[in-house]
Amino acid sequence: MKEHRHFIIHKPFGFLSQFINNQTKRMKKMLGELHDFPERTMAIGRLDVKSEGLLLLTTDGKVSDYITTRGKVEKEYYVQVDGAITATEIEKLQNGVKIGIKGEKYLTKPCKVSIIETPNFPDRSMKIRDERHGPTSWISITLQEGKYRQVRKMTSAVGFPTLRLVRVRIGNIWLNDLPSGGVVEVEDLLSILD
Repeated sequence: MKEHRHFIIHKPFGFLSQFINNQTKRMKKMLGELHDFPERTMAIGRLDVKSEGLLLLTTDGKVSDYITTRGKVEKEYYVQVDGAITATEIEKLQNGVKIGIKGEKYLTKPCKVSIIETPNFPDRSMKIRDERHGPTSWISITLQEGKYRQVRKMTSAVGFPTLRLVRVRIGNIWLNDLPSGGVVEVEDLLSILD
């Protein structure tokens, strides 16, 4: 029986969290362009094409299932939002907000949210905007769920659209100083996750 392999990656802006392009119209950048991953490597969860940050990869479907569905693993995001967010909106996000999921209204579960100082991330490959367009704020959002584009929908629901989204932590695994596009192979994801 073959040993499974596990990777920690800093997904750059503009890349899809997949290895095969299922679209016929435009060629998108795929994770396989960043490293020579083994066959059957899969992303554990997703980050949309505009999102950046920590992504875990594995060849073991059981590890993927544990982290995404059964493990109740925390995921922390640093989010730049459009405008000067206030304590009122932070409290709404913490308590749960209604977002649309597959055409239905969904009330997000309570989560941890706080205003943070501007993180020291390198500039994104596509400029966000400058101060002429008004203030922005940075917040930290920590979830144990992961609905489709949930963080973006949550910030929009309280009137502060997401401008930049970087996942910085999954469980006890941190993005730290892993450069954009960087890949690290690890022995066992579950042992370092908790």
